[in-house]
Amino acid sequence: MKTWKITLEYDGTKYSGWQEQKNARTIMGQLRKAAEEALGMDVDLQGAGRTDAGVHALGQVAHLRANTRERIPPSRLLRELNDRLSADIAVLDVEEKPNRFHARHDALSRSYVYQISTRKNAFSKRHVWWIKESLDVDLMREAALRLAGRHDFACFRAPDPSKPDESTIVAVASAGLEQHGDLLIFRIEASHFLWRMVRRITGVLVKLGKGDIRMEDFETLLEARCDARFKVPEWTAPSAGLFLERVRYRGEAD
Repeated sequence: MKTWKITLEYDGTKYSGWQEQKNARTIMGQLRKAAEEALGMDVDLQGAGRTDAGVHALGQVAHLRANTRERIPPSRLLRELNDRLSADIAVLDVEEKPNRFHARHDALSRSYVYQISTRKNAFSKRHVWWIKESLDVDLMREAALRLAGRHDFACFRAPDPSKPDESTIVAVASAGLEQHGDLLIFRIEASHFLWRMVRRITGVLVKLGKGDIRMEDFETLLEARCDARFKVPEWTAPSAGLFLERVRYRGEAD
């Protein structure tokens, strides 16, 4: 048995998310197909986290296991995977790991970025959320900083049918909002995330920036007081602007 850690990036626009599904084109499905063609055998494949339809990744991680004794140099496997994958999926790194390595269970944290454009952009439509209205960026930045710490994010999640008993408590290591000209970048890192949590937080931040809600309202939601006045599911940010930025493991440099 051989195990490899696969790090990849992808443009999720044309895919139904990461997780394999029947009758749907997914990132994991494409990676599995490429790996089985390259290795000539069935493989075990699992990612560090699921990304929804239309969501992108700058540093998704998966483990790939194959029942082989052949020594396959990581550089060769990287080349053969990339030769078989479409242009919108790229393997960045392949590293041989002990068989106990697990992409999801061994991850210490995940970080996401969400890109908001304050102007119409002819080239980045698939990768940003264009907000036409003016935004109070300072207020949004202040709210983003308040996300750090241990909170109950019940108001910011979509119920996950596969995890009916999932706790809504999440420890956020860091969160912040940066401005680079016409581009706003919301970045958040935590040990794990609830379904659609980042997109719903982003949607609420935008509502705050527009002046549709107040900071007191944001704090109410962050305290898990899900007042019916706040239509958080309707405010969910579109998938286009979201990227899984990085998955961090023990022993890696910050």
